[in-house]
Amino acid sequence: MISEKKNVKAATPAELGFHFPAEWEKHEATWLGWPHNASDWPGKFEIIPWVYGEMVRKISEGENIYLLVRGKSDENLARKIFKSVGVNLRRIKFVTHPTNRGWTRDTGPIFVKRRNETAIVHFHFNGWAKYGNWRKDTKVPKTAAKLLRKKLFHAESNGKPFVIEGGGIELNGRGTLISTEECYLHPKIQVRNPRLGKKEIETALKNYLGVKNIFWLAKGPKGDDTHGHIDDICRFVNPKTLLLVREKNSRDENYKPLEENWERIGDLRLEDGSKPEVIELPMPAPLYFDGVRLPASYANFYICNAAVIVPTFNDPNDRIALGILGELFHDRPVMGIHAVDLVWGFGSLHCLTQQQPS
Repeated sequence: MISEKKNVKAATPAELGFHFPAEWEKHEATWLGWPHNASDWPGKFEIIPWVYGEMVRKISEGENIYLLVRGKSDENLARKIFKSVGVNLRRIKFVTHPTNRGWTRDTGPIFVKRRNETAIVHFHFNGWAKYGNWRKDTKVPKTAAKLLRKKLFHAESNGKPFVIEGGGIELNGRGTLISTEECYLHPKIQVRNPRLGKKEIETALKNYLGVKNIFWLAKGPKGDDTHGHIDDICRFVNPKTLLLVREKNSRDENYKPLEENWERIGDLRLEDGSKPEVIELPMPAPLYFDGVRLPASYANFYICNAAVIVPTFNDPNDRIALGILGELFHDRPVMGIHAVDLVWGFGSLHCLTQQQPS
């Protein structure tokens, strides 16, 4: 006799009462992946571990760090750098796991929560539907779930693995999610979920993140090889307030696509039907390296327990961006971290981090 249990569909996180908490809510830890892929920062790789040292120093003042390393060589180098910059090594938990890259926002465990329980959703990372070397990275959520003894949900749609990255979604922790059409709804470029339309993608996001309300902006800035990640564009700073980047120079190639986002944002209503407060965040002047435009954006900040760390670019707008964020966060300091070298890898502070809620 064939068991009827085989036909029973597993309950989704939303059905079980889980949701994705906001980034500013209290963290148990932050997950990071130690940098080792020199091809991500050609000509600048030797500088990058020291940028990590500064990030970890600030983050670890308020929470633990789970650091993915390939082995003892990585761990020893990390310990040396952390000790040099004054990191409390008792805050660091080294997790031996092979990785392709260190962009943990997209490859690491994405946590959902109900009451005092957290679980992990595996969104089946596939190299942003662009790069071929991702099969080590996509196993990180499973390793994290085993290490932490957390329930692991395998995201799927129509019986197939469902793909998103943490950098492609922005949530207020109350039921609203913002993303971009360029990233997840484009029919031809870097298509993460072939054969899935807008309706199916929104259903999967609601099922696995516990959101009720989804809003689509248009495009991201030039130079972003993820093809439109939201964390370079638009960020919530509390349940009803968000920052949206704007390019004031009408001759800049970012001007028109970013203005389209401003045209759309007026239609956004939150999960309770209210309009959010939308605050303008400037863009730094165009940043190039070897003739390549880089996706430099102040929106790629990370909210941790001890601080808000913000990428800076030796630009006059650094001070303006830090001032705007300083006015919005009253419960933790806002600190800049030099990111000119880091963004040569086409990502910045938020792209490297992933929070584990308390």
